[in-house]
Amino acid sequence: MDAKNKILMNPNPLVQYLNKAPEFFTKDDLILYAEDHNIEMINFRYPGEDGRLKTLSFVINSRKHLEDILTLGERVDGSSLFSHIEAGSSDLYVVPRYRTTFVNPFSEIPALDILCSYFNKDGNPLESSPEYILQKAHKALKEETGYSFHVMGELEYYIISEKQALFEAVDQRGYHESSPFTKWENFRREAMLAIAQSGGNLKYGHCEVGNFTFGNMEFEQNELEFAPSPIEDAADQLMIAKWILRTLALKYKVTITFAPKITVGKAGSGLHIHTRLMKNDENRMVENGQLSDTAKKTIAGYLELAPSLTAFGNTIPTSYFRLVPHQEAPTNICWGDRNRSVLVRVPLGWVGNKNMYLHANPNEKPYKGTFDERQTVEFRSPDGSADIYLLLAGLTVAARHGLTMQNGLDYAEKTYIDVNIFAEKHVQKSKNLRQLPSSCWESAEYLEQQSDFYTALNVFPQGLIDNIVLKLKNYKDKTLRAEITNDSNAIMELVKAYFNCG
Repeated sequence: MDAKNKILMNPNPLVQYLNKAPEFFTKDDLILYAEDHNIEMINFRYPGEDGRLKTLSFVINSRKHLEDILTLGERVDGSSLFSHIEAGSSDLYVVPRYRTTFVNPFSEIPALDILCSYFNKDGNPLESSPEYILQKAHKALKEETGYSFHVMGELEYYIISEKQALFEAVDQRGYHESSPFTKWENFRREAMLAIAQSGGNLKYGHCEVGNFTFGNMEFEQNELEFAPSPIEDAADQLMIAKWILRTLALKYKVTITFAPKITVGKAGSGLHIHTRLMKNDENRMVENGQLSDTAKKTIAGYLELAPSLTAFGNTIPTSYFRLVPHQEAPTNICWGDRNRSVLVRVPLGWVGNKNMYLHANPNEKPYKGTFDERQTVEFRSPDGSADIYLLLAGLTVAARHGLTMQNGLDYAEKTYIDVNIFAEKHVQKSKNLRQLPSSCWESAEYLEQQSDFYTALNVFPQGLIDNIVLKLKNYKDKTLRAEITNDSNAIMELVKAYFNCG
């Protein structure tokens, strides 16, 4: 997308005022906007190990003060943000990335918020910073294969509020429901506008399948889906979106959760990730109207590293109570077209009849553009507990592995399951498929076994891998799912413990 199209009708007020796309923002641009709009505060934001954005706030007291803040950043205590950083040498710098700047949608005091990167005492990027690991992973992919990576997330969440007696929705039948049967449509619209104005490249929002009542409380599931963006931007957008949704929930005095398991027997929330490989601004997942060999090799990489990818995308014990059969969540390591029970799904991509709109609108002229950019492949196991930057970095490593592995196409053929899974040949094939881990402990063991893929080309530091393994094993949940799967009270205690994950 060229710069002009990024500006036209862009909801971000900085983009409109500065008349330039965010990737071209400069320090002088931000100072100009602050002066002309009476901005009084700057908020630095950066992710901690718990996956939430942290905040450091500054009251602007002069133009020079603002320039110093934007130029130098500030010191923070890294040991209070990441468990793998020792207290004795914990000082880090946080330095703002100008392209991420947005107007705070909630602050009564006019404020600009900016995402920051971590730097060590020598002024070099912190090797173990999740955001920097994602940068390294993307750089390695581009250098090794010539492809760049675009992704988009599907952010699912529950809103929990007091039950309303009127227009009760049907239990577990909330998919694309409309008001008055959905009660939080206005909340979703307000969140979408705030996310878009903060730089989020949203595709759409809707009510999801999960809804139920429990006592006097009502649980309603919603989803926001983003449009494909360069992978670093996509990660930033998901982080900001989660912060906006939670802050808006506080404003509305309701509870929101991204937890993978919400209660027994009801749909949990996932964080599905759609991906596409780009070269010369073209989507290379499609060739001659069909899924390309490039896409199939990429899928093979996802599947081979799938067991260890759960270490980044399914990071708490309740993650593995979602990854069970008959919950529209994957358990087998396989892929297929349109099938929501597979790990990697190839969704509809407008590769068939491209003139549907002419049937619906007979007076229209034929469209001369291409639809190929719409095709993605979807990785379906992650959930709201994911470390977004490390998950996307891991997927980038997996894509690079798939593109460079010798038997990628053969592996893809062996793991393909047709949408008609009851066809005899696919029933037999499904019996030979590998399974996703059933616990954090098992996920950690796979990460240990496959760690060389992640540490190659100095993308993931070995020390960080070791720390993640230790953290996952410390849950001591190796047999937990089997032990309490029929104990609803024990499951609910577990749900409560990880309710505010991510």
